[in-house]
Amino acid sequence: MAVMNNPFLKAFGIRIKTLRLQKGFSQEHLGLIAELDRTYISGIERGLRNVSLINLERLAVALNVEPAELLNFSKHEHV
Repeated sequence: MAVMNNPFLKAFGIRIKTLRLQKGFSQEHLGLIAELDRTYISGIERGLRNVSLINLERLAVALNVEPAELLNFSKHEHV
């Protein structure tokens, strides 16, 4: 299955976007805190990026949640 059409990555991206918006962060601000480029954040939220564990940790720290909270979704939610 191609990365671009992967329902798990799309659902993960929606989860990241939801948490980001709950914090009132722009993609740029989240990227700055997580030390990731804004375009990388955008790619995650659109389901185009397969995030490494290191970047998952960076996102969790930036969003002030446990890493497991980032994965608290079903791949079939909102896709």
